[in-house]
Amino acid sequence: MQVVWKQIQVITTLFLTTGMSELYAQNTTQPSAVTSPSDVVNTASRLNLQQCIEIAQQNNILIRQGKLTVVNTDLQVRQARLNQLPTAVFQGNQSINGGRSINPQSNEFVQQTINSSSFQLNTSATLFNGGVLRSTVKQNELSLQASQQELNATQNNVSLTVAQNYLNVLTGTEQFAIAQRQADVTRAQLERTQRLVNAGSAPEANLYELRATLASNEVDIVNAQNTLDLAKVALLQAMNVPINQEFNVEPINVPDPGLDPYTATVQQLYDAASTNLPEVKGADLRVKSANLGVQVAKGGLYPTLSLNGNLSTLYSSAANISTPNGQVVGQTTVGFITDPVTGAQIPVTAPVPGYDRSGISYGSQLSNNFSQSLSLFLRVPIFQGNLSRNRITTAKIQQQNAELTALNTRLTLRQQIETAYTNMRAGANRYRATQAQVASLERAFQMAESRLNAGAINATDYSIAKTNLDRARASLVQAKYDYVFRTKILDYYQNKPISFN
Repeated sequence: MQVVWKQIQVITTLFLTTGMSELYAQNTTQPSAVTSPSDVVNTASRLNLQQCIEIAQQNNILIRQGKLTVVNTDLQVRQARLNQLPTAVFQGNQSINGGRSINPQSNEFVQQTINSSSFQLNTSATLFNGGVLRSTVKQNELSLQASQQELNATQNNVSLTVAQNYLNVLTGTEQFAIAQRQADVTRAQLERTQRLVNAGSAPEANLYELRATLASNEVDIVNAQNTLDLAKVALLQAMNVPINQEFNVEPINVPDPGLDPYTATVQQLYDAASTNLPEVKGADLRVKSANLGVQVAKGGLYPTLSLNGNLSTLYSSAANISTPNGQVVGQTTVGFITDPVTGAQIPVTAPVPGYDRSGISYGSQLSNNFSQSLSLFLRVPIFQGNLSRNRITTAKIQQQNAELTALNTRLTLRQQIETAYTNMRAGANRYRATQAQVASLERAFQMAESRLNAGAINATDYSIAKTNLDRARASLVQAKYDYVFRTKILDYYQNKPISFN
């Protein structure tokens, strides 16, 4: 399927860059934009290739998934860049404790209801981690570029599929017109023969032969109409819209191609394609991303050095301040002396002053309890169950797989080019032979028609000559489109602008 998608790209440019006259007389107003499949059904009776591609691009699920992948990868890139910046975390706590509690200010047990608050601001900056952060940023940037290239490839594939089906509709339309013209020629000859039979100049058997030929032409018309209908269905399905609608495509006059030998060699085509195709670019970017993935995994073997900072403060409703009030509220024993006579211990007392207790304001506590710290944190991996080594091995396997994928992409590309080149040469031979066949059969038909009118041959010989010419003309239409298609495929591989000059 990839080879078909690759090859159809040229048809997109072929029809988009050609501003030629229509093959048919009908002219209708084209919608300036198609926003949904329903708009196509209701407003468009004739679509050009650009409109068909736009509809397909809007409706295709793979493209929509590819765009989401790009957005997600872009988010990963931004996050990887932000991971290099210091982190800061603020924490706040408000609590109420009842009964036996600990005063957070004095760390003493108290029997009361305490309303407390605490606040912390922690920050950390990685100073060294083996280049993991920097390599991760570069790896994700390459992954983003690869995703964009893969999205381009998907969009190309969708456009190519639409263009191929668009071409099939044009081919079917032209073959249908040929079948109708063939029937018109037979009808004209039937009318002429009828006059000759009425005049007694031709046998009546000729009428039956020509009527049979006309019936065969009408079958050809039905077959051509069925082929055209199927081509339209395939085009609508490529656009991912319902088939229950009537529409036509804009006809484009594809001139008869020349038969000059194609100048580029297979190697030249391959060299140009391997530089320009998004599939190859995407595969190469995946290889580079996988290489950086190995560097990221190796970073796990190195120590990590970080700088940490902390700011904190707290408040407690149990906190208070005592102020002397000048009163004595009692006596307290401060020591003992020994009676020299009796030897008894005599207590020595001192007055106990009185204090007034008052709470400390919220703001004052936050200011008084404010603290800050700064520290360096070193983490040295010694043994982690061989985790880092296994990650390196896994990254290397992914690297080798990416390299094999890129190699296979190029191998597939070379095979596609070789096949396209061979098909082009076969198409040229077929077109050349069909041209000569049509030229010969046209002369034979003209002679048969003249001889039939002169009564020198019967209608059977005339019908055979006409049938052979009709089939050859239909084959020439197919051969012309096929050969043009094959030559433009090779132009596409060389990244050449499509032109008929």
